[in-house]
Amino acid sequence: MDGKSSPMKISIVIPIYNEEELLETVLERVRALPIDKELILVDDHSSDRTPDILRREAEKADTVVLRHDVNRGKGAAIRTGLEHATGEIVIVQDADLEYNPEEILEVLKPIEEGQTNVAYGSRFLGRVSGMRLPNRVANRLLALLATVLYGQRITDEATAYKAFRRGLIQAIPLTCRRFEFCPEVTAKVLRRREKIVEVPVSYTARTFEEGKKIGWRDFFVAVWILVKYRFSRNV
Repeated sequence: MDGKSSPMKISIVIPIYNEEELLETVLERVRALPIDKELILVDDHSSDRTPDILRREAEKADTVVLRHDVNRGKGAAIRTGLEHATGEIVIVQDADLEYNPEEILEVLKPIEEGQTNVAYGSRFLGRVSGMRLPNRVANRLLALLATVLYGQRITDEATAYKAFRRGLIQAIPLTCRRFEFCPEVTAKVLRRREKIVEVPVSYTARTFEEGKKIGWRDFFVAVWILVKYRFSRNV
């Protein structure tokens, strides 16, 4: 099944913080996808030209623009977006070009075809360029930890491309504020015995100078989240 033949409406949640340089390009490419979609754009209190760009975007069809009054973090922005999703499938798209928006179609396929309720775009099954060795090692370790703790092989726990049936993701209570969305949602999905189907995607890493925001402290937070929810009763 290709994206054109799917009758399903797709909610694309885009958390945004100070992405004036790439945001318009990302939105143009996402809008060009041949699927029935709504864009849910969540500005996490940007201080650059992002709010100006989003004011123009809000006038376009099938677009919801939301803004936090204070900077709350990427995880909080995703949670805000999920609350407003109305499509049958929800996928998260970053507001930069580390990922290729056209590959959203491939990530959606396993859900559209009824194989699963959860699909991830795996960078390590696809093509990775520009990722520093420490980041590569950290990502591999998180995937290994998730695999060992939850008993399902995962190659890329920290991927940004995560897609869900809306009914499932909106039923999961999330508390994340920053980058712990990835380990929290992975843990809670697997604790519900959902099957995560991974699809190869390509990835071109940004540097911190180019706007990358995640840091080494977030790795240790992710480890703690994966361990905590493996043994927590409240998931």
